[in-house]
Amino acid sequence: MKLGLSADEVLTTTRSVRKRLDLDRPVERSVVEECLDVALQAPTGSNTQGWQWVFVTDPEKKQIIADYYGQNFDAYTNRPGQPEYGDDDVRTERKPLIMDSAGYLREVFHKVPVMMIPCITGEGRLDTGVPTFGQASAWGSLLPAVWSFMLALRERGMGSAWTTLHLPHEKEVAELLGIPYDTVTQAGLFPIAYTLGTDFKVAKRLPAAKLSHWDEW
Repeated sequence: MKLGLSADEVLTTTRSVRKRLDLDRPVERSVVEECLDVALQAPTGSNTQGWQWVFVTDPEKKQIIADYYGQNFDAYTNRPGQPEYGDDDVRTERKPLIMDSAGYLREVFHKVPVMMIPCITGEGRLDTGVPTFGQASAWGSLLPAVWSFMLALRERGMGSAWTTLHLPHEKEVAELLGIPYDTVTQAGLFPIAYTLGTDFKVAKRLPAAKLSHWDEW
């Protein structure tokens, strides 16, 4: 069932959902595929459509992937030299809540009904000296579709979060799932679940005036 949100409501209330993922409600394959059909309408460079989408529901495979994620999450969050924004910055205000939410996902990732790994296909991997032009073209041909997928989930009462911390073990996950590692680059790891409630608010963000430049930096 769709929520009937306006375009602006979907765009401004699609959050990274962690604590409000419903870990007990099954997610129908047909609804996921419906969201993917929406996502595949996104623009892609030269109409290459060089994307593949891997969905994981097998409990043992989810556990293995979640364990890799957890190892890297712990190392990442405990690293020295983390950015500081100042006491009057909205990012500083929100950081404790975000870290608490992220820590929760780290503990329950294996319980999410579906995991999704979007992939970029091509002649070779993107971590083998591909120049900026090639990197930008490849990522720019996938990321709009991934975001469209998340928007489609939101409209159907589901949520997700863009995570990347399984990628230090990308090769191991590729072997687990049969992804051709030499020619396919994994772009992230997304939990998929219905949300506990569907009322999400506009997030606090830095004002556009602080982030925009006209004619010069």
